[in-house]
Amino acid sequence: NYVKDTAAGFMAIAGCEEAIGQELNIATEREISIGDLAQELIRQINPEAKIVCEAERLRPEKSEVNRLLGDAARLRALTGWAPAYTFEQGLAETIAWIKQHMESYRVGVYSL
Repeated sequence: NYVKDTAAGFMAIAGCEEAIGQELNIATEREISIGDLAQELIRQINPEAKIVCEAERLRPEKSEVNRLLGDAARLRALTGWAPAYTFEQGLAETIAWIKQHMESYRVGVYSL
């Protein structure tokens, strides 16, 4: 989810009495793999970039979440909420915001 869609989902829930006590998902109902995310970042930021993987797998195989897909049907039925941004649009806005605020980032420095 793009953050503006998530915020809009919370606002829709807050304005809906029928939503009280309901389990609701704010979700795009679209799966995005890490590979798809990486490829879209490359497409939007630097189409000449390549993914290079030289590291060994560090996480145990059983620690992985292979699929994560939310269903927003109940939220949609109660509030009419639907995402306003596509994955690509949300990523483009995020990239633009980061570019406008690069002075806030310490590029090349690992910090917690």
